[in-house]
Amino acid sequence: MLRNFATSLGALAMGLVALRGAILGEPSAGVALEAIMAMAVFAVVGGLVGWIADTLVRDAVEQAFRKRVEWYREGLSDAGLIEEGSKRD
Repeated sequence: MLRNFATSLGALAMGLVALRGAILGEPSAGVALEAIMAMAVFAVVGGLVGWIADTLVRDAVEQAFRKRVEWYREGLSDAGLIEEGSKRD
């Protein structure tokens, strides 16, 4: 997720700066430098956003998984299919 966000935001920033330069008729050397700088800045921002999103998604999935496993184990023990404190717990 980190690389996806970084790549997407960096490319979007670079494209928008290049489009702005083309619309306003700015010199291409200046526009290219601004576009590269915008791409670098937004790639870093995208990397941070991607890292945060990845962490949040992993934590949510892990919590849901652990909750589901606990529910399953409680169901098995209520049905008498496993003993409390068995080696398989």
